[in-house]
Order: sequence, then structure tokens, then C-alpha cells
Amino acid sequence: MNITAQKVARLDYNGKSVAPPNDLQPLVDLLRGAHSALIFTGAGISTRSNIPDFRGPQGVWSRRNPVYYQDFMGSEAMRVQYWEYKLEGYAAFRDAVPNAAHYAVAELERQGRVESVVTQNIDGLHQAAGTSRDKLIELHGTNAEVECVECGRRETPERCMEEFARLRVPPRCHVCNGLMKPAVVMFGQALDPELLERAKRSAERSDLVLALGSSLVVTPAANIPLFGAHRGVPYVIVNQGKTPHDLLATVLIDGDVAEVLPFAVSALSPYGSS
Repeated sequence: MNITAQKVARLDYNGKSVAPPNDLQPLVDLLRGAHSALIFTGAGISTRSNIPDFRGPQGVWSRRNPVYYQDFMGSEAMRVQYWEYKLEGYAAFRDAVPNAAHYAVAELERQGRVESVVTQNIDGLHQAAGTSRDKLIELHGTNAEVECVECGRRETPERCMEEFARLRVPPRCHVCNGLMKPAVVMFGQALDPELLERAKRSAERSDLVLALGSSLVVTPAANIPLFGAHRGVPYVIVNQGKTPHDLLATVLIDGDVAEVLPFAVSALSPYGSS
């Protein structure tokens, strides 16, 4: 039976928008019984950290066309365009800090309830909040590093960003002179098959699937929760707006994950595995 929590009501409490616990009891009950949850996160978990959304009505792609990997490799002008876009958002990513939802995910791991955290995000905020490196699967890469497309060497982004800001010339590798790019999966690039397989295996071992702040439209990443849901594992979706998976959800909450998840996790008492 599908248990649907309708649009989460909001209260103004000490200047913060919060969700009343009675709307979240089905989620709390599922979390309390979980020992190996697959947590799948998208852009909506990071908007409270001032990380821009990409696909929403006010998202990045509403005002800028993405640069495809093949164009990046074949055109200096497209490389300049791509680096201008990355430089434009660099300060936001550099200065972002985790919000309550990231810390709630880390708390679930501390309680022994998490199989893995699979994220579409490239902001590094799950790890900053305390999610273990061995539990985290970053399907779309990370903005925390840049990489050489020739030799694969990686470094932190400061040098490349400073050089591009000063010279407006796409940076090159100091070792082999290959092109440097942020260590993210660009449009036109395939996801790492090893990471996809690792995420799939985690979903197949899970006893609960939570999709948090994802529109669940970008495949193949968005297919990962289905490897759990199709086994009959309870499937929770917390997102602002509809997703293609809504009819599969055991619990469906239309709301801000940064409000919903911390409330639900705080209701798990006493802390620790049940």
C-alpha cells in the first residue's frame, strides 16, 4: 500500500521553515527499521547550501547551454566557454557548507542505518558533513578536483581557476601539457561503469531506498533506486515537485529535504541501531 504524505506544511519557528513531525511518521517508522538504506541524493539536497539547481525553472540550464565533452575537446572557443561557466560558479562551490540534510544523512550512517550514499551532486558536501568516503558514491564526479584528460593527474582547482581568471586561457597540465578540466562528468561523457555497478550492488543489498532532492529524470543515475524498489524494498521519495518514480513510492513527500529529513532523523530515539 502506498502511504503518501501530502505537501509538507511549514511553520515559522525562530525564523526557520520547519515541518511538523506528524506528517513524517511513515518516514520515521521506515528509518527506524532500516539497517542498510540506500540514500540517493540530487541537487535539491544542496540548494539550502547555496549550490545552484541545474534543471529547475531558475536552474543553470535555463540561462546557459551546457558544453559537451566532444566540443570541449575539439574547440578552443568551447573550452573557454566551459571554463567561464565553471569560474562563474567556483566561489559558490568553494564557500558552500553542508546544511541540515547533509548532516542528517551522516547521522543515519553513524546510527548504522546506511548501506551507501549515492549522489548525483558534485559539490562534495556529503563528505564535508561526515559521510564516510567508503560509503559515498559520487556518480557525476566532483568539483573539488580538476583532472588532466591525457595523463589523468588530479589536483585541487585553485591553480587552474586562478590562471584562467587571469589569462582567460584554458589551463594545461603541468606534467604532460594535456587539457585540464574539472573532475566531473560532462555532457556527452559516460558515467564510470565501476561506480554504476557499485551503486547497483548497494541498491540490491538495501532494505530501504531514499531518494532525496532528485527529479529522478537523469539516467542512468536515476535508475539506481529502482534496483531496490523493484525488489519490493520500501521506497521513499522526498522532493519538491513530481518525479517519474512517484507511483512506485511507499512514502512520497513533496517538500524540502533540508526540512523533512532532519526532522525525521531527530525523531529516531534513542539514537543507535534499532
